[in-house]
Amino acid sequence: MVVLAVSSHPDDIELGLAGTLILLQDAGCQIHYVNVANGCCGSMEHTAAETAAIRRREGMEACRIMGFTFHESYVDDLCLFYEDGLIRRMTALVREVKPDILLTLSLEDYMEDHMNAARVAVTAAFSRGIVNYRSIPDMPPAENDVMVYHSTPHILMDQMRRPLVPEFYVDIGASIDRKERMLACHASQKIWLDRTQGFDSYLLMMRENAEKMGRMSGRFRCAEGWRRHAHVGFSRQDGNPVADLLKGRCHFASA
Repeated sequence: MVVLAVSSHPDDIELGLAGTLILLQDAGCQIHYVNVANGCCGSMEHTAAETAAIRRREGMEACRIMGFTFHESYVDDLCLFYEDGLIRRMTALVREVKPDILLTLSLEDYMEDHMNAARVAVTAAFSRGIVNYRSIPDMPPAENDVMVYHSTPHILMDQMRRPLVPEFYVDIGASIDRKERMLACHASQKIWLDRTQGFDSYLLMMRENAEKMGRMSGRFRCAEGWRRHAHVGFSRQDGNPVADLLKGRCHFASA
């Protein structure tokens, strides 16, 4: 199966999605990776162009060590809007990749870039098969079914401090060391996060979040949490291919 991971900035995939992505790759899936924004604002030492170039290299290296397929970003940080041109460009990528599974960020999060990346990804997946919707560049419609999943925000709540409870949890104990290797490729972010958001260490913060999610699951030491988008308009039948592929590594919150 083909998996497309759509995030906002370089390192967002590593922080919230990569543990599950690595397990899906272990299960035989082909993984595609795209950050909609290029990370150009994530530095206090370099220009925007220099920062974008650094963060592109870091994302490419993270993909290289895991064998993921890297796709280029589209816009600058804080210029990630839910708008026609960007949706058409993302639709072209969805039509090209033809994912069976699309993993993206939460529709409720602490910043607009994250939420808009998720919205753009969802609409691109919805429009993939619409014949009269022209992508940029123009790509033929894709008729495959796709199941869309949303990760849990880093802060585990929405903008109004309301907790976001996952539908199900994935045990990432077998992949967290590789997830950390991917995140460590984004070395430029340690200074930025320490200075601007008070993170003691971005690697430590990632593990603490994974352990907190594990405690929330009531089952696992380290976990990532997921919610499924409604399947209507995306898949002819409801289902949960992530849980099917990761048998024994998933626990549903209601179970």
